[in-house]
Amino acid sequence: MNGPAFTAYIEQILAPSGDIVVMDNLPAHKLAAVRQAIEQAGAELRFLPPYSPDFKLIEMAFSKIKALLKKAAARTVTDLWDSVRDAIDAISTTEARNYFTATGYEPE
Repeated sequence: MNGPAFTAYIEQILAPSGDIVVMDNLPAHKLAAVRQAIEQAGAELRFLPPYSPDFKLIEMAFSKIKALLKKAAARTVTDLWDSVRDAIDAISTTEARNYFTATGYEPE
């Protein structure tokens, strides 16, 4: 998707359908024409905060899994699948709970 195509989508489909348009920080979303199209349709533009892996519990797990996969250095498909299985199994239940706690989820 490029800026002009996204602007056309905003003008013709998205902006006329709602009061608030929430977008991430994709460069095509930052064009002045996009903001103008949204505001001309009477909608309000809001951007999500910048991405932060610190607040994404899946990123914490992926970080460990990726480190274990690099360490395994599998060179065949079979070895890679075995390494993926082992890396996922290396995340304990306690560790998974800690990921939830670290990102602000309350324990049950």
